[in-house]
Amino acid sequence: MATHLQGTEPVIPTVTPHPLAGSLRKVEPKRLSLSLLIALVVGSMIGSGIFSLPQNMAASAGAGAILIGWLITGVGMLSLALVYQMLSNRQPELDNGVFAYARALGGEFLGFNSAWGYWISAWIGNVSYLVILFAALSYFFPLFGEGNNKAAIAGASVVLWALHWMILRGMRTAAKANALTTIAKVVPLLLFVGLVIAGFSKDTFLVDFWGTPALGSTLDQVKSTMLVTVWVFIGIEGANVFSARAAERADVGRATVIGFVLTLLLLIAVSLLSLGILRQPELAALKNPSMAGVLEAVAGPWGAVLISIGLIVSVGGALLAWTLLAAESVFTPAKEKVMPRLLASENQQGVPANALWITNGCIQLFLLLTLYSSASYLALISLATSMILLPYLFSGLYALKMTWQGQTYAGHRSLQLRDMAIALVATAYCVWLLYAAGPRYMLLSALLYAPGSLIYLSAQRARTGQALNGFGWALLLVIWVAAIFAGWMLWSGQLSL
Repeated sequence: MATHLQGTEPVIPTVTPHPLAGSLRKVEPKRLSLSLLIALVVGSMIGSGIFSLPQNMAASAGAGAILIGWLITGVGMLSLALVYQMLSNRQPELDNGVFAYARALGGEFLGFNSAWGYWISAWIGNVSYLVILFAALSYFFPLFGEGNNKAAIAGASVVLWALHWMILRGMRTAAKANALTTIAKVVPLLLFVGLVIAGFSKDTFLVDFWGTPALGSTLDQVKSTMLVTVWVFIGIEGANVFSARAAERADVGRATVIGFVLTLLLLIAVSLLSLGILRQPELAALKNPSMAGVLEAVAGPWGAVLISIGLIVSVGGALLAWTLLAAESVFTPAKEKVMPRLLASENQQGVPANALWITNGCIQLFLLLTLYSSASYLALISLATSMILLPYLFSGLYALKMTWQGQTYAGHRSLQLRDMAIALVATAYCVWLLYAAGPRYMLLSALLYAPGSLIYLSAQRARTGQALNGFGWALLLVIWVAAIFAGWMLWSGQLSL
């Protein structure tokens, strides 16, 4: 400790600052509050799916089956939300749960594959949002067509790089913008719910309550609704991906559960109340976004205009939320040296700039590809969406492992058993979803995981000289055998995109 004589002024050494010090000093980014984390969860879950939900649900089920489907899906997804809350509270040192929980479960290569699959799913999903955005704009500007012509792709490119520029100014700035768009997208949904409640007919709702014979058995109807409902919940892990940027770690779990409950209530209201306005065959025949047709039946033509505007705002907000999620999903693994170090770079505002450039570069490339191959584009969207189920499964399995081993539960046996039951339900639900997706998409997904493994091997050999352990080599073998088999089936025509 420095000292000086009483009554004299301390000598302060003169330090000449480096001429570049001011320009290179990194700005400490502000943390994300609970409200911003909730907005990220809601904003990433509510995109375009809810606007087509009335038709999508009614196309294959009656009101009774839809109610059962929501009950089962609600329990399954709630258990997954509670798993993310549990792990965030009990393992606060693990940042970006999609990656960290998989790594804690089975090592670095499993963690890499979880992050890789999530990243691919996120940025390909953003391509779909851009196409849907300009398809919705064609309601007012017909030159955009179906959202994938030259005019639409040019417009989508402008939107993409405008968002890119905004995010580069700071993650908190982008998160605030996402919060505003989330509020803007929820307002027309609440207005829809209010107007549909006013026009709701109990008699219409009860007609063919268990569906017509053409829809099949109640069990078949329930299965079909569950396959629809799972897609509208993707994004439930949004706050967990940003755990390292949260102002309070406990807010991550709170945001996940609050965001889930708010979104669940909106989704149930939209799908069930619509059955009190139009009968099931009428809903099934609506053109998407089918919420427009429902509100038009209640309020007239302006209702369709309102929903079209709401869809544009909603998709724009979801695009922003998923751009943030995509960049963050590879940034954290890169910081942990599991992905190439290039992706770990931040700019002065604390934004993972390189990860953002590469992510949006992939989106731009794929946008251009949609001009020439729209059919394979649509198939890849379904494939990418199914890939996100694996990170969910890894999170559930890690929670099951942690509770089984009793980590962090010393002296709290009843709490351990409760959390174990939640983890078991979440894991079983994820396994069922993978089964429902079918072997076709599991095989095709291997074609996307295989090139990622080469990136991992290259990065790890450069860092440690040894990339995989025994489990890692076994996992690599499974991925490449499945990828080669899928490639052969594609070439022989036994499998198609």
